Amino acid sequence: QVQLVESGGGLVQAGGSLRLSCAASGSIFSINPMGWYRQAPGKQRELGVHITRGGITNYADSVQGRFTISRDTAKNTVYLQMNSPKTEDTAVYYCNAEIVDYGLGLRHYWGQGTHVTVSS
Repeated sequence: QVQLVESGGGLVQAGGSLRLSCAASGSIFSINPMGWYRQAPGKQRELGVHITRGGITNYADSVQGRFTISRDTAKNTVYLQMNSPKTEDTAVYYCNAEIVDYGLGLRHYWGQGTHVTVSS
């Protein structure tokens, strides 16, 4: 069984920095794109950024220039470096990955979410 486990969320001051991590584990044959979505209170979940296996990134306009995604393919881990966060970045951040599972084939997996609160 494949699992995505996020870590690194918490309280951060506006203008500070925070780093999120998401590690995939289980019966993984390969991982294609990995990414970070977020859901603010009362809003729909939205894409923040994703990164392909080859390192091509796609950022939402709202985080472009402030957040940086990276991945360690050998560790099946993706990171989100949040620099200069704003109060509007407060949300639950979810890791997502397209994974080829040995038993189930190609599937999309979600992490449990990690809370990020940006204070003014």
